[in-house]
Amino acid sequence: MAKLQLEQFLPYRLNRIASAVSQDFRSVYGPHHDLTIPEWRVLATLGQFEEMGAKAIGRHSAMHKTKVSRAVRALEERRWLKRRESEEDRREEILTLTALGRKVYLDIIPKAVAFERRILDELGPEAKPLLKVLERLERIFGAD
Repeated sequence: MAKLQLEQFLPYRLNRIASAVSQDFRSVYGPHHDLTIPEWRVLATLGQFEEMGAKAIGRHSAMHKTKVSRAVRALEERRWLKRRESEEDRREEILTLTALGRKVYLDIIPKAVAFERRILDELGPEAKPLLKVLERLERIFGAD
């Protein structure tokens, strides 16, 4: 029986890279704002889209509903987001950032862009082909 060399197995490598980048990126928003990864993803999604339900946030950020729920609760406790009843579906709540939440989001964005720029600069001319491959993988797996 052939053995799988996990270190060379593409799904494993992609997962490890994603995890390493996510952990390293936490240094951008974690120390100053004490955010967890799920809290950052909820904050960033609402910062981008202005308002959204928790289910849609979960789909957009590929997070399980319990992680989204905990992150929403934590951000609400900090008064960084607020809820209102959906006019279309009374079972759903629409989430938006408060002025304080938007301030935190706007504080993080330039640091996030600089973080991405450092990665792309490190990759140099290989960055463009890598971004194309990532787009293709997103299409193949319906993650676009």
